[in-house]
Amino acid sequence: MSETSAEAIANPLLKAWQTPLETPPFAEIKPEHFLPAFEQAFADHSAEVAAITHDPALPDFDNTITALERSGKLLSKVSAVFYDLVSAHSNPAILEIDKEVSPRMARHWNPIMMNAVLFGRIAMLHEKRASLGLTGEQMRLLERTYTRFHRSGAGLDEAAKVRMAEINERLAHLGTSFSHHLLGDEQQWFMELGEGDRAGLSDTFVAAAKAAAEERGMAGKAIVTLSRSSVEPFLQSSQRRDLREKVYKAFTARGDNGNANDNNATIVEILRLREETAKILGFPTYAAYRLEAPPFNLSPTVTGLVFLLWLLGGVAGVGTVLYALANGPLVQWFMTRFEIAPKAEVSTAASV
Repeated sequence: MSETSAEAIANPLLKAWQTPLETPPFAEIKPEHFLPAFEQAFADHSAEVAAITHDPALPDFDNTITALERSGKLLSKVSAVFYDLVSAHSNPAILEIDKEVSPRMARHWNPIMMNAVLFGRIAMLHEKRASLGLTGEQMRLLERTYTRFHRSGAGLDEAAKVRMAEINERLAHLGTSFSHHLLGDEQQWFMELGEGDRAGLSDTFVAAAKAAAEERGMAGKAIVTLSRSSVEPFLQSSQRRDLREKVYKAFTARGDNGNANDNNATIVEILRLREETAKILGFPTYAAYRLEAPPFNLSPTVTGLVFLLWLLGGVAGVGTVLYALANGPLVQWFMTRFEIAPKAEVSTAASV
């Protein structure tokens, strides 16, 4: 058995999962499994796309659109597990891998999405779509596939494709940096809750706050962190307006503190590259580029209906409007909090 085959057998990401509902065996998956799994997934997907691109048969829905839709299963499988861990259960090793995988992912997709031959097959089907006898679902998939390739630069000249590929790779790097900076500020900040700071907080929240403190080597104490699972219930339940303000300001200031995690320069570069992307693709602004894509490219009739419903919601849906206001930046800690009494209390009050 070759060394590569032995590694594949030992890598849980490259094996069929013998688990309930084929859920990922997270206990078996280690950070060192991801890079080999991604490399295998990239290679498999590239081979599948090459077979579709160079299929000698005339393009039809099955050998082009369906085949594309079914390609890259291993890549989807590995990516889903990896990005779940990045977003919900990261660690320094996973974050270092993320820095390497993000630009590598862009380098993998660029030649696929800008493949002129492959796009030619898709465009041929799109041009004669009315005569293909497609179902509604198939028509939708064909249109979305064509639009996705077109908006990725498949129809550009070679010089423009090279620049688009450079921009995509740079944006992948910047997006990863942006996320890591937010996470860095989240991990550095916490607010200790004394006994007098817990008014309105549930026992469950306090228990979680104590567990968070213990994770940071502060056994016996309770803290609020900047993770969303800590911030949102605290803002909702705490009776301490001053503490709600402190937590909310810290949460909204992630990446904007002038430290090593500051995202201001990153945001400026992302915006500049997005504008350049839009210009390359023939749009006046990036906003125009975004609004051209579904679900924003609505017909005037649908747009008018949506606007009418919005107006009606503003008139009749007072609760919806108040909810929107309650999520405003200032109102988070200044607006009086409304609570619905439990059913038992309502029944008692009604009987009095």
